[in-house]
Amino acid sequence: MKKLFEDDEGTKPLQETVNEFQIRPIAPREKKREFKLSEEVDAFHNDGWWEGVITEVNENGKFAVFFRSTKEQIEFVEEDLRLHREWVNGEWKPQMEGEEEKGEKQEVKEKGNKGSRKKKKLSEEDEEEVTKEVKRRVSEKVPATTLVKPVESLKDVKFSKGMLAEVSSDEDGFKGAWFAASVVEPVGKEKYLVEYKSMRTEDDSGFLREEVDTIHIRPPPPQNAVVDRFKKLEEVDALHNGAWWVGVVSKVNTFPKYVVCFKDSGEELELQHSDLRPHQDWINGKWVAPSHALKL
Repeated sequence: MKKLFEDDEGTKPLQETVNEFQIRPIAPREKKREFKLSEEVDAFHNDGWWEGVITEVNENGKFAVFFRSTKEQIEFVEEDLRLHREWVNGEWKPQMEGEEEKGEKQEVKEKGNKGSRKKKKLSEEDEEEVTKEVKRRVSEKVPATTLVKPVESLKDVKFSKGMLAEVSSDEDGFKGAWFAASVVEPVGKEKYLVEYKSMRTEDDSGFLREEVDTIHIRPPPPQNAVVDRFKKLEEVDALHNGAWWVGVVSKVNTFPKYVVCFKDSGEELELQHSDLRPHQDWINGKWVAPSHALKL
C-alpha cells in the first residue's frame, strides 16, 4: 500500500487532524469468501478501501463493483474485496462468521486466566498470508482492477416530457443528494432539461431549470412496501433540505423519530419516520436493494 506524502519528493509522510468519527480500527476480513451479486463490499482501489455494490459476478473470477459516490463500475479480483462492515459502538457489524462463538470461548478462557494479558503474535499461517499478499501486490505488472463500461444500459432508459425523476449534483455541499424534478424535454444526445420541485431561481420567479446528463438523472425508486418501523443500522434515504441523502439509522427514538447518520458528512440529525425511505441503488438501469442488513 502506498503512503500519502506532503511533499512531491515523498520524504515527509502526510499528517492530518481528523474528527473522532472519521477514524476507526482496521476492518476484519475473511481469508476466503464467496462474494455474491448485490452484496455490499469494500474494494481496494487507489490505495484505499471504497464502499460499493457487486453488480456482476464474472466467469473469470472477477467482480464488477459499482461505486455510488462516483457512479463508476470497476472490475476487481477477489483478493481486493472484503465484506462491508460498519464500526458501531466499538464493534464491527456484522461480526465475522463464528466470531460470536469464539468470543464466548475466549471469555471463559480469560476467567480462568485473570491478570495474564500477553501481546498476540501473528501465527505462522497469518504471517505466510501477509507475505503472499505483499509479494502479490509488488509483483503485479498490471492493476488488478479494470474499468468496466460505466452504466451503459442507462442510455437505454428514456425520459420523456413530464416524467418525474431524481437529479444529483457534483457541486460541493450537494454530492450524494438526489433532488425531485420533472423532465421538461430531452436536449441533445443523452441530456435533459429538468425543472426542480424544491429549488427556485435566485429571483424566486419560479422553479430552477437545468440541463443534466444521463449519469445524473434517474427515475424515482419504487416503494414496493410500506415500512412500519426502521431498525437501528438500517440503510435509508433521508429527506433533508429538499433532497434525499443516504444515511444509516444510528438510533431509534420514541416513534416516529430516528437519529440518522449521513454517510458523506458524518452529521447526525433527528428525523421523522415520514422523512425516511428504504435505500436502493440505481445500477445498470435497475433498482438494487442492499443484500443484507447490519445486525446488532
